[in-house]
Amino acid sequence: MQNTRTEVVVVGAGQAGIAMSEHLGQRGISHIVLEKDRIAERWRTGRWDSLVANGPAWHDRFPNREFGETAPESFATKDQVAQYFEEYAAQVGAPVRTGVQVTRVTRNEGRPGFTVETSDGTIEANYVVAATGPFQKPVIPQIIPEDAPLNQIHSSDYRNPGQLPEGNVLVVGAGSSGVQIADELHEAGRQVHLAVGPHDRPPRRYRGQDFCWWLGVLNKWEMSTPPAGAEHVTIAVSGAHGGQTVNFRALGRKGLTLVGRASSYSNGVLGFDDDLAANVARGDANYLSILDEADAYIERNGLDFPQEPEARDLGELPECITDPLTELDLQAAGITTIVWATGFSVDYSWLEADTFDERGRPRHQKGVGQEAGIYFLGLPWQSRRGSSFIWGVWHDAQYIADQIGIQRAYAAHQPIAANALSAAATA
Repeated sequence: MQNTRTEVVVVGAGQAGIAMSEHLGQRGISHIVLEKDRIAERWRTGRWDSLVANGPAWHDRFPNREFGETAPESFATKDQVAQYFEEYAAQVGAPVRTGVQVTRVTRNEGRPGFTVETSDGTIEANYVVAATGPFQKPVIPQIIPEDAPLNQIHSSDYRNPGQLPEGNVLVVGAGSSGVQIADELHEAGRQVHLAVGPHDRPPRRYRGQDFCWWLGVLNKWEMSTPPAGAEHVTIAVSGAHGGQTVNFRALGRKGLTLVGRASSYSNGVLGFDDDLAANVARGDANYLSILDEADAYIERNGLDFPQEPEARDLGELPECITDPLTELDLQAAGITTIVWATGFSVDYSWLEADTFDERGRPRHQKGVGQEAGIYFLGLPWQSRRGSSFIWGVWHDAQYIADQIGIQRAYAAHQPIAANALSAAATA
């Protein structure tokens, strides 16, 4: 690709990059999508074997294509999702070049645009869209030393129970990934401790509708910012087992040992915050508040939805919540593996632009970077709550394509020369 020129370079060919390509193509804007691996590689190899989408197939998709053989109310497997994006890229004619890694992007001096250096040559572009998403660099808190006699892995490296050495497991993090991994390990016969932090836990379904539908009609997907104090709160929701509401009380009664947030480590003993009961109570309150809003919506609109009073029966609190552990001797508990389901940070080290804060996070407005010509796509809360979901990223890509179109129009404008204006005025 030496000396290749295009209007837009899109970095990343996951859901964000493919959506971006569709909207750019519709506007006749020349572009290239660069992907260091394969299309939707994160879905293929960056997740555990049994993963399914967290939203039903009717909802977690792009508007212009349904999930082939997946029933609308079912949850697509990770391989089906990867296939979906590969087929979608072909459908929209996305100019994807796989196996090409972007190593450096710099602004040109004395002329417009950017130089994009890659493993396959350089490209000149007027605009750059970083569509690498939020799951770039696994985060493992610096609590337990790396040389501790334990198998420590991030959830992105977990594949299945057979991958782990014999012994019991501690899963740290109770968002969607942590809950599903902990439950899978428990069902495989492992004794599992699960560290639970602050979380929201919506009902999987209520009165005949999936929570994705409820968040839609209640206008919660359109929230522009998370509630104050909830910026780092995870969402405990799962499409596993056909889609079930995550209930930490039930997990405790089932045999998993719930603990508070992991916070300290000394001489083989891991300490936990005294926040488990409060975290579970806040999650329960969040769950019940959605039921309340749903009931009010049904009544307000005169809908004939089935009653579901049993949804409000949360069940008894297990002993691990009423009398929680504050510390755990890992060796005595037989724990040989810790799975850190503790999220990711971003990594834009390849993008040399004045659009990042002191922690390397993008400074942007709805994906429009602080530095002109730089755009971001696929970030959590980029424009709304739904931004990092499959359908949400499609709409954000539409907005970014519009913004690029506006900048192209400004760049193409040729001002009338001063003498021509003077002549026109005296004519």
